[in-house]
Amino acid sequence: MEEIKFKKRRWINITNPKESEILDLKKRFRFHELDLEDCLSGSQRPKIDEYGKYLFIILHFPKYNKQFHRIDTEQVNFFLGENYLITIHNSASSPLNDIFGKCQQSLKIKRELFGESVGFLLYKILHALFYNMFPIVDKTQLSLKKVEEEIFDSSHPRDQLLDIMTLKKNIITLRKIILPQRSVIAALEHKQRRFLSDDLAVYFDDIVDQIEKVWNIMETQKEVIESLEDTNESLLSHNINLTMRTLTVFSAIMLPLTFITGLFGMNVKFPFQDAPENIEHFWRIIIGMIILAISLFGVFKLKKWL
Repeated sequence: MEEIKFKKRRWINITNPKESEILDLKKRFRFHELDLEDCLSGSQRPKIDEYGKYLFIILHFPKYNKQFHRIDTEQVNFFLGENYLITIHNSASSPLNDIFGKCQQSLKIKRELFGESVGFLLYKILHALFYNMFPIVDKTQLSLKKVEEEIFDSSHPRDQLLDIMTLKKNIITLRKIILPQRSVIAALEHKQRRFLSDDLAVYFDDIVDQIEKVWNIMETQKEVIESLEDTNESLLSHNINLTMRTLTVFSAIMLPLTFITGLFGMNVKFPFQDAPENIEHFWRIIIGMIILAISLFGVFKLKKWL
């Protein structure tokens, strides 16, 4: 548990909360026990609850996992009172810790963040956290472009199914994170006048604009990844059809040759079998088979089946 004080206001930041720290918050601020349980669970839906002396807010933010190339969800809990803000989360690498560290080190940044109220501090934190979504969205956009180029690269064709499924999962995760928070931030902007002054409405409206911008990008990316998935499936089916056509053509070429060799391979006597010049008949058969194979190949080539 770390704490920053500025004038009569304070910001408490807790990373990976322990039960002892949660009990300490309960004694100091008399928070509702259900809210404190939500902080420990780490898997609650985004929401905003209003009490007599404080607001309890749960928000989700994306976090890119470089090891598995996937987007994970990070939950951040906020307790907002008249002169304090408490943030609780489980990630040591969260941008929230970066903001807190800069605020500790610089009086100028501390003065800028705290502004005139803890409501303004909440805005600055939310602005930074939501703005941090854009690099993740841009990374997804670059991955989409890369997959699209590789799908239509005929010189090095390969199956893009795994890449497409990974991207699709990331886009779905981002949409699941953003969708419920649109209503939460809108409620924070318009309804919570007891803890947020009227002059902060325009600031929170800026956050709403950020969320809507990310949501619109996600809508476009959803359509793109679905189109790429359909295109990849069509190309795979087309390549399979080409392979099957080639195999079918070669089977058609070999079919009459197999018939001829099978016919002359029967254990019966043929009219010319005892003739002294039967060796000539053998070569005539071989030459006839070669001519037949070349003729069939030419016909298939002419019809563009090969």
